[in-house]
Amino acid sequence: MISVLNSTSQLDAENALASTQASLQNTLTQLSTGLKINSGADDPAGISIAAGLGANIAALTQSSQNASNSIGMLQTADGALSQVTSLLNQAVTLATEAANGQLTAAQSTAADTTYQSIMAEITQIGTTTNFNGNAVFSAIPITTFTSDGTAGGTTITSTTTNALSSTTLALNATALTTVAKASAALTALTAAVATVAATRGAIGASVNQLVADTSVQNTEVTNLTSAQNNVQDADIGATVAKMTQYNVLEQTGMAALSQSNQAEQAILKLIQ
Repeated sequence: MISVLNSTSQLDAENALASTQASLQNTLTQLSTGLKINSGADDPAGISIAAGLGANIAALTQSSQNASNSIGMLQTADGALSQVTSLLNQAVTLATEAANGQLTAAQSTAADTTYQSIMAEITQIGTTTNFNGNAVFSAIPITTFTSDGTAGGTTITSTTTNALSSTTLALNATALTTVAKASAALTALTAAVATVAATRGAIGASVNQLVADTSVQNTEVTNLTSAQNNVQDADIGATVAKMTQYNVLEQTGMAALSQSNQAEQAILKLIQ
């Protein structure tokens, strides 16, 4: 049947060409962005999964940074306490010498002057050591919050105050001016050395825990990033192949539409 009112072949060609051009445009978008999901329409379930994984990755990345910052602060505290230990050892040497009872009054005074200078330096370390503008040996413990972006998270609390607060309080009243005072100072110094050592051990344990947590977080970020890539990233090789296919289909579709138009023109010849 020959008809001039409706040409189904032309409509079919137009629809096929429009579909091919839409697919080609989508393929070009994927190549330009590197993503196979560029809108919710592309993959409603996939975009939800990718967004959730992205939130996990962001939280874990910041958690790793939180832990790294706390490690830096704790290492600063440990370095300061290492210096305090060295100063305490010098003070122990002076106290032991003064407690022997063989120093003259002038020598005892000189030893005490040096001793008090050491005590002042220990106090200064406790009050001035800071990290990122925060006092390391404050009454506020170091807290580290980590989370994977889901419900809740974990808080690690590390205390650096015990060593210097108790050390300076106990030692500030000591002196080496007499044998008795030197002996009392030596007892206080021995306790201070033990306190500082214990605090450094606790700091070391916290650092090890944070390092382990950071390692786990970084591994999770790597795995989640891989999973997110699998969901949303375009397969460039396959996408290029599709682009080539759609380019060919677009050209053949245009040729088919042109051929359909030529068929319409042929009808005119019948009535000439």
